[in-house]
Amino acid sequence: MITQEKLTQLVEQTQEIAKEVGAFIRKERQHFSVEKVEHKGFNDLVSYVDKEAERQIVDRLSLILPEAGFITEEGTNTTKGEVYNWVIDPLDGTTNFIHNIPVFAVSIALMENEDLILGVVYEVNRHECFYAMKGGGAYCNDTRIKVSTAPDLSASLIATGFPYYNFELIDKYLATMKSLMQKTHGLRRLGSAAVDLCYVASGRTEGFFEYNLNSYDVAAGALIVQEAGGMVTDFEGGNDFVFGRKIVASNGKIHADFLKVLNEFWG
Repeated sequence: MITQEKLTQLVEQTQEIAKEVGAFIRKERQHFSVEKVEHKGFNDLVSYVDKEAERQIVDRLSLILPEAGFITEEGTNTTKGEVYNWVIDPLDGTTNFIHNIPVFAVSIALMENEDLILGVVYEVNRHECFYAMKGGGAYCNDTRIKVSTAPDLSASLIATGFPYYNFELIDKYLATMKSLMQKTHGLRRLGSAAVDLCYVASGRTEGFFEYNLNSYDVAAGALIVQEAGGMVTDFEGGNDFVFGRKIVASNGKIHADFLKVLNEFWG
């Protein structure tokens, strides 16, 4: 099993990997062309930058923890570890990247069996590295971060992600947005779930919800929220938010009321 000392070392090494890959992504964006975009499915976009960034991450992580397996967005390595697995989104916010909207990030988490024990999210354009390890608090660029102290929804700014290819539940989603617009400071859609979660963790927003996400979109950010003193659940208030494709994160104080709004339409 990984000791606390080893975990601390892994957090530091993972930050360095995320920053170096982030520098590669930033450099490639300077001369990126839309003609280089591939379509994995309807509105599901990928580029050589995503693929090369993931390859670099996997190669580096394989060296620092050889016994770990991988859950990766682009399928660079799909070998499952018996105990440890890295969960990687090499470029969360690919559509933003393609359109040169500067909100995208490298997201790397480590799971020990079903538990998140390490999370690093590097927001490429703001040079902000958010990170946490289980039981160790949450940080941004070595400064401790905490969730907002806003007491209720009426004092809260909520982030979300719009559906872009699975529209079966769009009516529920739009009804939820309408309700939250009338109960909060407003809604924001940044285009990167990893960044959304880190903004909850750092108190910039009070809550975040989205459906149809994958584990690599949320794993690192979810741990960072928890270690910043926030709460993360699925839409039912349970713990199936990494693989369950529905996630709600908040400062904790608004969580019950947040879930109540969601359950009006998703219950």
